[in-house]
Amino acid sequence: MLRDISTLKDRSILVTGGAGFIGSHLVESLLAENVVTVIDNLSCGNRDFIEAHRNNPNFCFLESDLLVPCALEKALAGKDMVFHLAANPNVKLYAENTCVHLEQNVIATYNLLEAMRKGCVKKIAFASTSTVYGEAAKVPTPEDYGPLLPISIYGASKLACEALISSYCHTFEMQSWIFRLANIVGGRGTHGVLFDFIRKLKENPGELEILGCGKQKKSYLEVKDCVRAMLCSVKKSGEQINVFNIGSEDCVDVTEIANIVSRQMGLDDVAYRYTGGVEGRGWKGDVRVMQLSIEKIKQLGWTPQGGSAQAILAAVKALLSGS
Repeated sequence: MLRDISTLKDRSILVTGGAGFIGSHLVESLLAENVVTVIDNLSCGNRDFIEAHRNNPNFCFLESDLLVPCALEKALAGKDMVFHLAANPNVKLYAENTCVHLEQNVIATYNLLEAMRKGCVKKIAFASTSTVYGEAAKVPTPEDYGPLLPISIYGASKLACEALISSYCHTFEMQSWIFRLANIVGGRGTHGVLFDFIRKLKENPGELEILGCGKQKKSYLEVKDCVRAMLCSVKKSGEQINVFNIGSEDCVDVTEIANIVSRQMGLDDVAYRYTGGVEGRGWKGDVRVMQLSIEKIKQLGWTPQGGSAQAILAAVKALLSGS
């Protein structure tokens, strides 16, 4: 066991992608007891998400890219740990550019691990994804499910990152926490089904295009609950490689999500138009059913504060209010 229960107190921590959706919420929590440096190229992040910390002496922001190794080495100087959230989060983007997830996920992670090795930074927490499981035959899906056969290039790139992290831990005596996340929703969300539905309904309140057949069922978790799970796992698990599913204990289908969004926008007579997709999927690479087993992380004392529908409702309210 390599447990160090003081890992997240009085430490100097680097958060990659810290100006992004999940990253900015994580930064808020870490700043309560730590010195935090954010590195973000702002391609998906937003400077406004971290503006409140600008005058905090324990906060530093570096606008740079993980594809620039020298910038990484500077950012890692004196750091005790890295939370690695930088990635391109657009699961559907690979159809337009098959290289983007290789560069922004896999190569960026390799560059980070190399800079950590050279700088003797030994601890990394990584935001992976439920899509590494592909279309799992066992639902809810546990962490030891296999073989892992992702059906999207995004999922494949995250699985490759997990493999790189595992190999660096074993080869260079590092320690890691790998989070396989369900669909995380909440304020500051910049992509995904909620963001898309709100945008479409603002453009046309009478009709909503729904990708696929509407019966795709997935698990959703509110972002603050996600951050709480991430911090809990780092504080309370101390193996060399710690893998945790993070999600809720149920799932909802896309049509029900459309109903929740429509009601919150005060729209009663929205006509739903389903695209049919590919075999009911919203797009090639879209997993039709996803629910994670979270028994492992629950044993550490964390439980989700609500189900998928509650998370979606809270997220829609936050997105509509701009909070």
